[in-house]
Amino acid sequence: MLSHMSNERIFITVVSILLVMVSASLHEFGHAIAAYRLGDDTAKRAGRLTINPLAHIDRFGSVVLPLIMGLMGGPILAFAKPVPYNPNRLRNPRRDEVLVAFAGPAANIAQAIVGAIICRILWKVAYTSIVTFGVMYWVYQLVSVYVYVNCSLAFFNLIPLPPLDGSSIVSPLLKGKARETYYVVQRYSLPILMVLLYMIPMVLHVDPLGLYLDTTAGNLADLLLGWV
Repeated sequence: MLSHMSNERIFITVVSILLVMVSASLHEFGHAIAAYRLGDDTAKRAGRLTINPLAHIDRFGSVVLPLIMGLMGGPILAFAKPVPYNPNRLRNPRRDEVLVAFAGPAANIAQAIVGAIICRILWKVAYTSIVTFGVMYWVYQLVSVYVYVNCSLAFFNLIPLPPLDGSSIVSPLLKGKARETYYVVQRYSLPILMVLLYMIPMVLHVDPLGLYLDTTAGNLADLLLGWV
């Protein structure tokens, strides 16, 4: 039984990682196409204006990190190679920098919506034939995971700490003392993320990141799939 469960968990983890890789790649493509549309062709010249995952995958962030998180039983999150862009090339740098940053999470939300539509189609098709019900059910399960993955990536990246997109969204909106204070906090962003991801859950048995993702990403995914 233990061996069976282990194999099942490994299978689910590997499938989830593949879905995360695709989702994260389209996330980065969202940044690239937004920057290009707003006047900066840096990503295009770097070969990043493409939906090909090979152009965006980061070995650690897209493969090793989600594998470790999956095998540890936690939420599977990942990041791809950041898309290069030059804010000075944007037509309206202050405004467009926010739009470029938001384009990544927006791409994930769009993928989640498309996934929910596919789930609705699969659910209807499954009930038209007993023969195809079993296959359609498992495909439905995979696509529903895709919906949850994209909702999680969207809201995880909206956390206002670098290198996440939320920092690029919040920073241009701040002025004066508030912006100076925010830059000080940014210096400790990686330790803060590690504390949220591992230290607080281990020591206090409270998972603030998990609660945040359940409240935001989880509820949105439930809403989309509930429509199915």
